[in-house]
Amino acid sequence: LLSDLRRLQLYTNQLTGSIPSVVGLLYDLTVLQLYHNQLTGSIPSEVGLLSDLIFLQLYNNQLTGSIPSEVGLLYELERLYLSDNQLTRSIPSE
Repeated sequence: LLSDLRRLQLYTNQLTGSIPSVVGLLYDLTVLQLYHNQLTGSIPSEVGLLSDLIFLQLYNNQLTGSIPSEVGLLYELERLYLSDNQLTRSIPSE
């Protein structure tokens, strides 16, 4: 089942479109790597539901908007890579 997925690594695949909000339903996810694609839109706030997330790597896409404040609730997060996008606002602390 996808709900048991621990790692989602789809980097360097020329993916287009936005990151779906249902990513927040992957509760056991520890690694989300979608870098080096052509993803657009904003980072869904549902990413904040991934309480076990250690690596969030979304760099080198075409993401826009602000970094959701829910990212500040990812207390297990060790690596956050968001560079090479068009994101605004600072990294949330909580």
